[in-house]
Amino acid sequence: MDTAEILKKVRQIEIKTKGLSKHIFSGEYNSAFKGRGMSFSEVRDYQYGDDVRNIDWNVTARTGDPYVKVFEEERELTLMLIVDISKSTVFGTRAQFKSELITELSAVLAFSAIQNNDKVGAILFSKDVEKYIPPKKGKKHILRIIREILYHEGSHTDTNIKEALEYFNNIQKKRSIAFLLSDFMDDDYETALNVAARRHDLIGMHVVDSAEERLPKIGLIHTIDAETGEEVILDSSNKAFREQYQSWFQNNVNYFKTQFKKTRADIVSIRTGEDYVKKLLQFFKSRSR
Repeated sequence: MDTAEILKKVRQIEIKTKGLSKHIFSGEYNSAFKGRGMSFSEVRDYQYGDDVRNIDWNVTARTGDPYVKVFEEERELTLMLIVDISKSTVFGTRAQFKSELITELSAVLAFSAIQNNDKVGAILFSKDVEKYIPPKKGKKHILRIIREILYHEGSHTDTNIKEALEYFNNIQKKRSIAFLLSDFMDDDYETALNVAARRHDLIGMHVVDSAEERLPKIGLIHTIDAETGEEVILDSSNKAFREQYQSWFQNNVNYFKTQFKKTRADIVSIRTGEDYVKKLLQFFKSRSR
């Protein structure tokens, strides 16, 4: 794909997701993720009903009239997108691949963050961490993140969530909002997850295609394992095989949900072809409450 086509695709995602972020999600995002505390802004005349604990006694003594301190929220936060770009995300039967949905979700979150003057950074991973983009502000920076998620060629095929979280824990010392976007076709990341959830506001965003949940009964299927590249003929008419596959898939889902629940980190599950606007709004509103 040449540069013009890449820019065109990035522009299409920008138009779709920036509008959503500006008109729908920026306020919800702001309510869902609070700043680090309150900082002094100014002083003004005391008004009936003001908290007497906020009286500025120095200014009051100097002027002879009561004044109170006004505080405002320290809004600036850092949003980190930890994005799975392994080959298993290049799958979809509902008008888009999981990887395309992950890109759109990342873009909506990133544009919502910069609407609120927050920094955004990204970690792209497969078996290893493939790319680290330090947190910054600005539209140009967000477009770079979208471009990298769309077109970065991973050097590995399989997924290692543990490696990604350990890298995140080492590189991001200040508390941040962290969205881990993946199909979570992995396990053995419990320890790294616990550390990340203690230090940061961590949300697991599970992206899945409905065809993965239950293998359809359509006879022999010629497949290529996206993680290993191995070509395999699968007999989907075999009940035992379908049950074995479903058990494997469900074990990954159960592990994901169980580990996040243990750490009290939030989770959001979204299917390809599903209205993710509704899902994100539900999540933001539940956080606000």
